[in-house]
Amino acid sequence: MGHTHDHSHGASANRTRLVVAIAIIATFLVAQVVGGLLSGSLALLADAGHMAGDVIGLVVALIAAVVAARPANERQTYGFQRFEVFGALVNGVLLLVVAATVAVSAVGRLVEGAQGEVHEVEGGVMLAVAVAGLVANIAALLVLRGGSRESINVRGAYLEVLGDTIGSLFVIAAAGVIVVTGWVAADPIASLLVAALIVPRAILLLRDVTRVLSQAVPAETSIGEIRAHILETPGVTGVHDVHVWAITTGAYVFSAHVIAEPEALVGERRGCLLTQLGECLEEHFDVAHSTFQLESAEHAAHEHPSHA
Repeated sequence: MGHTHDHSHGASANRTRLVVAIAIIATFLVAQVVGGLLSGSLALLADAGHMAGDVIGLVVALIAAVVAARPANERQTYGFQRFEVFGALVNGVLLLVVAATVAVSAVGRLVEGAQGEVHEVEGGVMLAVAVAGLVANIAALLVLRGGSRESINVRGAYLEVLGDTIGSLFVIAAAGVIVVTGWVAADPIASLLVAALIVPRAILLLRDVTRVLSQAVPAETSIGEIRAHILETPGVTGVHDVHVWAITTGAYVFSAHVIAEPEALVGERRGCLLTQLGECLEEHFDVAHSTFQLESAEHAAHEHPSHA
C-alpha cells in the first residue's frame, strides 16, 4: 500500500535527520564545555549541560527510530513503532533532570553572590561561544523540523533543541550585560531562565507520551466524526463498541462493531461493505489499521452495552 511506503520513507528520513543533528550538536557541545570552563560562566555550562541532554536525547531517539523500523512478528504484531514513544518518554524525563540540575546550580551561585563570594566571568569568551552555540542549534532545528510533526520521537528531539536555542539567546544576552556592565549575576539568572524554558516543554512531551501509552483517543481525532462517517455508509444502521488509539504519532488503530442491514451481511455485499468502511477511515482519518465486526441488529441487542 502507498501508505506503508510513505511511512517507511518518512521513518528513513527521520533517522537521517537525527544522525545529522547529533553530529552538529555534539561538535559544538565540546566548544561550549571548553568555553564555559575558560570563561567561568555557569550559564554556558548550563547550556552545555542542556546540549549534552540534547545529544543523549537524540541518540536515544535514533536508537528508538532504528528499533521502530523493524518489521512486525508473532510477538510484536503491530511492529516496534511504539519504541518511538518510549524514546520520547526518556527524552521528557531527561529534560526535567537537566532543568532541576541547572536550577539548583544557578540558585547556589546567586546565594554565594549575595554572601559576597563573586565568581569571575569572562564576558567576551562567553559571548563568542554562546553565539557559536546558537548557530549550531539553529542548524539542528532546521534539520529536525521536517520530521517533528510526523514522529513523537523526533518531536521530542526537536523540542529539546528548540529550548536550547532559546537558552542560547538568554546566554548571549547575559554575556552582553557582563561585557557592558560587569554584572556577573546575569550569568546565573540566565541559567534559571534556561531551566524555566525546559520544564513546560518536558511536561507537554510527557503529556503526549501518556496519551499514547494510556491508549487514549488521539487529541486530533473525533469519535463523533468517525461515527458519523460510518453511519453514512449505505447498508449501515448503527455502530458501537468504538475504540481509537495510537501505536505512535500518526499510526492510528480503530475497531468497532457495525450493525448492518440483513442484505448487506450476505455474500459479496459483506466484503464490499468492509472495503468501503476501511477506505473511509484511511482516507478521512488516516487510520492505518481498522477492524470491523459486522453484525445484525438482533446480535447487537444481546451485547453488553458498556462501550461507546
